[in-house]
Amino acid sequence: MEKDTFSLFGSHLFDDRTMRERLPRNVYDCLRKIRDENQAWDPQVADVVAGAMKDWAIELGATHYIHWFSPMTGTGSGKHDSFIDGVREGEPIMRFSGKMLAKGESDASSFPSGGLRATFEARGYTAWDPTSPAFVLGTTLYIPTAFCAYTGEALDQKTPVLRSMQVLNKQALRVLRALGDTESVSVQPTVGAEQEYFLVDKELFDQRLDLKVAGHTLLGALPPKGQELEDHYYGSINERVRAFMRELDEELWRLGVPAKTEHNEVAPGQYELASVFATANIACDHNQIMMELMRKVALRHGFACLLDEKPFAGINGSGKHNNWSIVSSTGRNLLDPGEEPEKNLVFLVSLCAVITAVDKYADLLRMSAACPGNEARLGGNEAPPAIVSIFLGNTITNLLKELAEGHTFAKAARGELHTGVKSLPLLALDDSDRNRTSPFAFTGNKFEFRMVGSSQSIGLANAVTNAIVADVFHDFADKLEGALDVEAVVHEIIAETWRDHSRVIFNGNNYSAEWAAEAQRRGLPNLPSMVDAAGAFIDPKNVEMFQRTKVFTSTECHARYEIMLEDYAKHIHIDASTMVSMVGRHIVPAGYEYLSSLSRAEYYTEQNGFACASAKASVGKLCVTIDRTVGALEALRRALAELDSSHLGERARAERCRALARNEMAALRCAADELELQVPQAHWPIPDYCTLLFDL
Repeated sequence: MEKDTFSLFGSHLFDDRTMRERLPRNVYDCLRKIRDENQAWDPQVADVVAGAMKDWAIELGATHYIHWFSPMTGTGSGKHDSFIDGVREGEPIMRFSGKMLAKGESDASSFPSGGLRATFEARGYTAWDPTSPAFVLGTTLYIPTAFCAYTGEALDQKTPVLRSMQVLNKQALRVLRALGDTESVSVQPTVGAEQEYFLVDKELFDQRLDLKVAGHTLLGALPPKGQELEDHYYGSINERVRAFMRELDEELWRLGVPAKTEHNEVAPGQYELASVFATANIACDHNQIMMELMRKVALRHGFACLLDEKPFAGINGSGKHNNWSIVSSTGRNLLDPGEEPEKNLVFLVSLCAVITAVDKYADLLRMSAACPGNEARLGGNEAPPAIVSIFLGNTITNLLKELAEGHTFAKAARGELHTGVKSLPLLALDDSDRNRTSPFAFTGNKFEFRMVGSSQSIGLANAVTNAIVADVFHDFADKLEGALDVEAVVHEIIAETWRDHSRVIFNGNNYSAEWAAEAQRRGLPNLPSMVDAAGAFIDPKNVEMFQRTKVFTSTECHARYEIMLEDYAKHIHIDASTMVSMVGRHIVPAGYEYLSSLSRAEYYTEQNGFACASAKASVGKLCVTIDRTVGALEALRRALAELDSSHLGERARAERCRALARNEMAALRCAADELELQVPQAHWPIPDYCTLLFDL
């Protein structure tokens, strides 16, 4: 059975195996060079590929095709078109040309555009991405595409990633050439994303308006047990959940998504799934596929899959760890220190490029992980704070310091893990421990960016990372090219990096108050709110960098800034409106119903000649809590009405929504949660936290 299951891998993917079987050799070689060597698009191959792709998809049961793209909503989108292109003598004509493969059209004004596309300028194009393989899901052929406006501006998550990969390839190759590498023909960023998520019972999910509309709970008192005992993490997986995971694996493997590691996460009801590394654009597609299939497969098993960053207050939130590295066409990982890192010039220059880039553009990295749910998540258990810093570990930190100061680096021998049990093997220790509190941690041969929210596309985070590193590579290449003594220039780069940018290196506890104070002293930005973080998109130094690298134009930067603020305000407004509906229509009536029951009990007790002080006290306490809840409800209603009647700009509106969340919404939640603790479960109209988290 296991052998049969693994044989499914890639069976619904138009990958190298399928292309070699179905395409002429010259066409396959052309596509491979476009993908692997960054060669220009050749329109001559489109018709041949389209015909082979259509026949293959129909054999797998496909009847439709979709130009699949990721707009700035972060979700997968596209419209389904049938392969039928007419009827002749009662028989359907099946046609799928190169033009149909290469280009599609969508109403760009119906997606977030930041003013790039108005309703009267609706045309947008999807362009086939030949570097990412097509796949069949259900009865549809999915064609990964980029999505751009009629005027060429990017309206999606993928186009900036492709642009950033292009410039990173160019500048990294310049550095490699200057350092003596004549064999590499391309350099690509590779990414492996770890996806965290929650599962709740679908029947319980359907009873909560906040989960259905907002994707997270807006009300709910803490259960008596949460994650305090730390017994859920890596624990035994519930059989019902295990069945879901098995089917999800099979679905992903069919599409060539190498899902590998899955386990219970920290919070009850929380899990994680990680996939094997792929080039950045394919990894973005893989993660998008993973999120879509998680939701679909969960429904088949009676679950709802929650991808929000903070579905439940007071317990662990969900993130997405973006493991990023750079690999040449020869298979060399530019961030692998090797056995003698002090002599590995490629590693040293690449490491300095990342450190310099992260320090210069820390605000951009923070912005790339900004979403409404992350405001409540960042800084909590297993989530890094909003201050961007780099963890290198003591060995690599000492290496840089010694080389920067002109000293000879003596690498200490690796220790062994001594457990005190003779029968256990002696294990060689890694050069450093892991720092789970760091937002940007070096983990041996890659960097793990741990800020990204679980609901987000990883597109922006990788476009930013690729762009800022490429920008620094450009400066380093200018210094290295034509140098008479390349090693001397490398050591100058190391010294400059340590002198000017080592402030971003921090190997300690990122959760501590002392670090927040120290980071401020070092001048590192601290942007806890999405509203503040969004401003990095239009900071002049960042706009100039994006223009140099051609990842974003100035117009695109300003448009995406507007979209981020608008998205934040809309999410908060939806949350507030949902709270008003839930509290006004369900919570307060439940309080009145129980008050009536309690009052009757008190009345009849007194009528029968008994004095029950506790009943009288309970009635009084309940009245106070109901009044407090109703008062907070009316305050939120007034604030919403005021917001709806105001004519504020995007920034001012987002700031007002932030204040709404921190004040009126927080006050209403506090009152409603206190009411929940006073009303018996039988009278409470929605499933509570204990039921949601533990009834799987």
